[in-house]
Order: sequence, then structure tokens, then C-alpha cells
Amino acid sequence: MSNTTDDSLPKFKCACYPHFSCNVDSDFCLTDTTCYAAIQKSVDDGEELRTMGCFADKYRSKLMCKMAAAPTVAVLCCDTEFCNLRLQPQYAPPPAIRQPGHPYSMDIQLQLAMVILLPMLLLVVGIPLILFVCRYRHRQHMDELSARERFLNYDSDIHAEAIGDSTLQNFFNHSCSSGSGSGLPLLVQRTVARQVTLLTCIGKGRYGEVWRGTYQGENVAVKIFISRDERSWARESEIYNTVLLRHENILGFIASDMTSRHSCTQLWLITHYHEHGSLYDYLNRHVLNQEAGLRLMHSAAAGLVHLHTEIFGTQGKPAIAHRDIKTKNILVKRNGQCCIADLGLAVTHSQKTGMIDIGSNNKVGTKRYMAPELLDETLNPECFDSFRRADIYAYGLVMWEITRRTVCCGMVEDYQPPFWGIVPSDPSFEDMRKLVCVEKQRPVIPNRWTTDTILHQVCRLMRESWAQNPAARLTILRIKKTLAKVLESLELSEHKL
Repeated sequence: MSNTTDDSLPKFKCACYPHFSCNVDSDFCLTDTTCYAAIQKSVDDGEELRTMGCFADKYRSKLMCKMAAAPTVAVLCCDTEFCNLRLQPQYAPPPAIRQPGHPYSMDIQLQLAMVILLPMLLLVVGIPLILFVCRYRHRQHMDELSARERFLNYDSDIHAEAIGDSTLQNFFNHSCSSGSGSGLPLLVQRTVARQVTLLTCIGKGRYGEVWRGTYQGENVAVKIFISRDERSWARESEIYNTVLLRHENILGFIASDMTSRHSCTQLWLITHYHEHGSLYDYLNRHVLNQEAGLRLMHSAAAGLVHLHTEIFGTQGKPAIAHRDIKTKNILVKRNGQCCIADLGLAVTHSQKTGMIDIGSNNKVGTKRYMAPELLDETLNPECFDSFRRADIYAYGLVMWEITRRTVCCGMVEDYQPPFWGIVPSDPSFEDMRKLVCVEKQRPVIPNRWTTDTILHQVCRLMRESWAQNPAARLTILRIKKTLAKVLESLELSEHKL
């Protein structure tokens, strides 16, 4: 191999073979890179050719020396004088051919079969296994719900009776023990629930849906909770089954039950049906005269009085704070009165034990209706009066909403929720805290309300209900008595006319 390297670099000798590729009349070559020894097997006849020599440049040296060994060619390199005389390049061994029956061989057909059959096997075995686990966990969950329902505060004397042809109201009155005011006994509740037919969905919320259904030809309302809201269902069922809770201005409770449809757990709360829907819907659709507006306010206050009042006795009733008073949680009955619903966030208190039962539901009320002490987190949860005063604040906002839809001086406003236009439709906690606690704003009271003899007294009640200091707010009993006097004076004045 001829030497073409730069003479300025130090060079050393390498053995060279065959001689015709070396320097003239010599058996060596000069290089400043590497010597090599190589063997190459002819593809045609298998004849082997051995060569030795020099690489003329370092790039070719790096490329060829990296070949090392292959089944038909082998190259070894070194970088000292005549070092390639000692090099013995060897071919790389040919790839092993696995013979049929060899313990480590695997036939191609077997590999293909594994690739095809393994996923199919996983589907055939895996899917039924997953379904079995899901059904098992669902059955286990239903058993847990059954156990929890048995421990709710139902009447201890449980018995089932034939229903016959009695109406729902008669059946309800007959099944309740004298003066208890709670729901039906457990076994009877389940009898009713199994015979309810769902007809139309009449509302949806964060908890689930409300359906109109029928039981023995009469309308009932069925509130269906989603399974993840089980705590609200359990709490509301527990509160509705409280002894002596039954009152004309509290939504009539019939039964609670759970059912499974399409492998999905449904939690039912069955109550009386009121075709007018919520006070929120009613105010959007109706304009009120002063008497109608006062009746809505007074009846809602009466229901709240019954909740807030503790009844003492052998089978007494604890005091209950609602914690989510708003127009969407108050229903309008056919006689123009209100009844309070949605007791899933209620808290109870008994003076006998001194215990405040908040329940296990960690949800909070509606931010738009939250009292200042809730927004700035100064409410004392160890004082039950704190919860009652927060209800009073929210009730004052409800009074404002009713008054907006009451005709005054021949004028009436469109329905709007409290603080509309000031905060977003779904205000954040911080939005309301800044507005109510920092800026101390309240809904605007038009001047013409204060000039009206009747509404002037209502406005005074509003302001005293939503006072910044909770201790300065009126009790709900005082509000109810004042509204009763205002309503009586209005009826007397209209009678004289």
C-alpha cells in the first residue's frame, strides 16, 4: 500500500503483504496512523485472501478498524512498528441456527400463535373477571347501604300493613305513630318505594335529579341522588325521619329507599309533590300582590321556626338549622304557602345532651346566600345559635326576592337573585367575601318600598335579618310574629275597603 501521508508527521513501519501493494522493492510501508492485518473470504469460491499494510489516513483507519470481525472478513489494527506481524485476525462465528427440537428454539408458527392467541385469551378471561369484580363490589356496596339504612332513626316498632284502596295521604297518616311526625316505618317505606312509577324528570341539580312519579294514582316527587352523594341522601333521610318533624310548612316526607338499575345504585327520597315547584321557579313565573307575598314569607318563616325549635318530651325533637336556605330549596304549595325542603346539610342540637350533630356530609351551602361569618370563617361551630343566625341572614335575602315580585305603587321588578349584576352567576367564595364582609353590601331596597305602609315594615325586617353582626339579627320566631301582624293588618284594611 503506497504511503501518501504528510512527511512532517512522525512515521513508523508496518509489515506489508502482498509486496506489489508496498513501497518499491520493500516489504514494509510507512504510516503515522495504524498498521493492519486482514483476512477476507471470497464469496464465489471461498478462497481466503490475507493482507497486511498501512492505513494512509486516520479516517480510513477508524472506519476499517471498527469492522473488527464478520463471518467473511476480519480486520485487526495496531499502532507500533511491525506490530501487524503478530496479529491473527479471526472470522466472527456464523449466527447459530436453532435446530428443530432444540430446548431454546421456538418455531415461527408458535410465535405467531402466541401473538394472536395471548390477547384473545386476555379478553376472554379478563373481561368476565372484571365484570365479576364489579358486580361483587356493587353487591357489597348495596349491603353496606342496607346496613346504614337500618341504623337510621326509624320507629322502633316496625310493622307492615296491607295497603288496600286507601289514598296516599290516608295511608301516610295511618302509618305514622300518633304525634311522631316522622316518616313511615322502614318496612312500609320500602313497600311504597317498590310501587312508585317514575314519569317525568322535573329538575336536575348537583345531587342528581327530581322526578314526578305516581303511587296508587297520586303524584309523588322522587329525588334521585347519584351514588357519590350518598352522604347527602343518608343525612336527609335521617333528618326527615326525626320524631315530630312533620309540619305543614316542611316538605312532607314519605319514604327513602335504594334500588339498582343497570348495575347502577340509585338512592331515592320520596316526598309529597307540589306542582308549582320551587319558590325560585314560582317567582320567575308569577307577579304577586301584597297579601300573596306576605303569605309566602310568613309560611316560610313558620317552617323555619319549627326547624329551629327544640321540642322537649319523651319523644322530643332536636333543634335543626337548615344551612342552605334559598328560594330553590323552598317549595310552593297549591294553597299559596311555602314548605321548606332539602335538609341534606342540616345540623341538629339537643339541650339534653348538649351535642351538635353536623353529620358526615362535608359540603357547604350556596355561596350567594352565605352569611358574613361563614364567608370570613368566624362562625363558631360549637355554638348552635351561630347556625340559626346564618339561616336568618339567608331568609332575609329570600324576603328581598319575594318583595321584588310584589306589586308596589303599580310597579314590579323582574325576578333576580340577590347581588345580581354585582357578582358572576356562579360567584366564588372570595367574590362573596369581598362583597359582603369587606364592602358590607346588601341587596338594594328601592325608595318606593319604604314609602309603602306594608312593605316599609317588611324592609325593616330584612335589614334586621341580614345585619353584619349575627347577634343583632332577629330570631325567626320574632320575624314570624311580626309578619303575622302585618298580614292581619293588611287583611283588616282590605276588609274595610
